[in-house]
Amino acid sequence: MRKPLVVANWKMHKTGPEALALAREVAARLRDEQDTEIAVAPPFTALQAVGEVLSGTRIGLGAQNMHWEPEGAFTGEVSPPMLRALGVRYVILGHSERRQLFGETDEDVARKVSAAAAAGLTPVVCVGETLAQRDGGAADEVVARQLTAALESLPPGGGGPLVVAYEPVWAIGTGRTAGAAQAQEMHAGVRSLLVTLRGAEGAEAARILYGGSVKPGNAAELLTQPDVDGALVGGASLDAETFASIVRFRV
Repeated sequence: MRKPLVVANWKMHKTGPEALALAREVAARLRDEQDTEIAVAPPFTALQAVGEVLSGTRIGLGAQNMHWEPEGAFTGEVSPPMLRALGVRYVILGHSERRQLFGETDEDVARKVSAAAAAGLTPVVCVGETLAQRDGGAADEVVARQLTAALESLPPGGGGPLVVAYEPVWAIGTGRTAGAAQAQEMHAGVRSLLVTLRGAEGAEAARILYGGSVKPGNAAELLTQPDVDGALVGGASLDAETFASIVRFRV
C-alpha cells in the first residue's frame, strides 16, 4: 500500500531566518507523525539551513527546481549534485509556474527528470491543464502529453522512485479546487497511463499527488480518494499549523 506523501512548496517565500523559524515549527508540530510522509521544499537560499533543522526528523528536504547538467556555465542555475550534497531527497520539476512564467518546455522537463533520477533524487513531476484547456475538453490530452514527454527518457521499469503531482493550473492559488470526484478521475487516468509508460508494478508504486488550493477543510475529502496519494501544498504550507492539519488529514 502506498504511503501518503505531502510536500510543502514554499515557492519564493521566506528569508533565511524566516525559513529557519518555519522549519523548526513544522518539525515540532509533526515530530510524531508516522502515517504520512512529509517533505519541505524551501527556496534555494534556505536549503542548507532548513536541511540542518530537518536532519534527524522524519521530514524530507525538497528543492523547487534544478538544471539537468551536473555542472557548467549556467549562471543562476543549481545542479543535481549540488542538491544531493545538501541532503535533498525530492525535487519539484515542471511546475506550472516554471512552464508558464519561465518558458520551460516538455523537453526541458524530460531532461530534468532524467537527470534527477540519475542523481538519486526523487522527481516530483508536475502535470496539469489550464482552465481554457479543461473547458475545451483537452485536459486528459494535455496531462497525457506532459507526463509521456517527462518520462520518455527514463529506462523502462527503472529510474528509481517516482512522484507525479497533478495540479490543475486553474486551481493554483485561486481558492478554487477540483472536486474530489474530478481529482480521482484524473488521478486514475494518470495511473492508467503510468501502466503503459512504467509497467503495472511501476504504476502501482508511483505516488500521485494533488496540487491546487489544498487546505485543511478539503484535504480529507481529496486525499482519501483511491488514486490520490497525497498533496503538493503551496500557500497553505507557509503556516505551520495549517500545514500540519493537512498532513494529519486522517484525524
